[in-house]
Amino acid sequence: MKGEVFVRDYTIITDSGCDLSLERLSLLGIESVDLSFRKADESVVHLNREMKNSDFYSEMRKGTVFQTSAVSPGSYVREFEKVLEQGNNIFYIGMSSGISSTFNSALIAAEECSADYPDSGIITFDSKCGSGGLGLLLFLASKKKKAGASLEELHKYVSEISPKICHWYTVDDLKYLKRGGRISAASAFTATVLDIKPVMTMDEAGRLTGSSKVRGRRQTIKALADKYRLLSSEAENGIYVISHADCKEDAILLESIINQESGLKAECISEIGPVIGSHSGPGTLALFFIGKRR
Repeated sequence: MKGEVFVRDYTIITDSGCDLSLERLSLLGIESVDLSFRKADESVVHLNREMKNSDFYSEMRKGTVFQTSAVSPGSYVREFEKVLEQGNNIFYIGMSSGISSTFNSALIAAEECSADYPDSGIITFDSKCGSGGLGLLLFLASKKKKAGASLEELHKYVSEISPKICHWYTVDDLKYLKRGGRISAASAFTATVLDIKPVMTMDEAGRLTGSSKVRGRRQTIKALADKYRLLSSEAENGIYVISHADCKEDAILLESIINQESGLKAECISEIGPVIGSHSGPGTLALFFIGKRR
């Protein structure tokens, strides 16, 4: 993919693991492939945006167990072909391969489409981000593209900024992390009894990892705000994104604490969709911003 291939216009494509609404993605000029989920005791597969988030988390609170699976390469081929048939190149920015195998499906689809459309350019980029972290990267990528960045220039930019996008989050109920094998049953029981909430992050490889423990929900929210105060850089004017799983009041409180300390409001407060929420549960609260490094 050299020379005149990169002169063509291009379309940014992502997946619904970014937790941005279709309306917001449309404003950004970004296309999206929808991920899927299903109830553990049913075979019917639902797309990420088919169920209202409030209904999804209501069912989780009642005990319904949901499972997710990677998108098939065929789904990506269909989305990629829509763009290629219009004569555009593609820059696919996907959810971290450290938390989902979906990115591998995009790679397979890109290889197939490159063979069928040899005169087109397709770049696939593993963001090493998830949820609002991927959403933040997409905000920045869209802004860069609208400023006139070429496909090569945008690839260079996101490659530099992605490793600096900090992911900090907490969950309200540890049973969902226990179910996914991220913590032991004993740890979950002890933390629940003592009202201890984990503060977790995502490492440079795009994998979720533990960091610290805080007692009480409000103190945990304050701990997230402290991460922004201590670790954020002035890059892109201190932009940050908040995501939540059916706990909007907590998201607003987090924004107000950061706003009081920095004078900055969130670029976006988004809802965590079913695909990521299946693993973290209702009450998950997350903060994403640019630091000097993760």
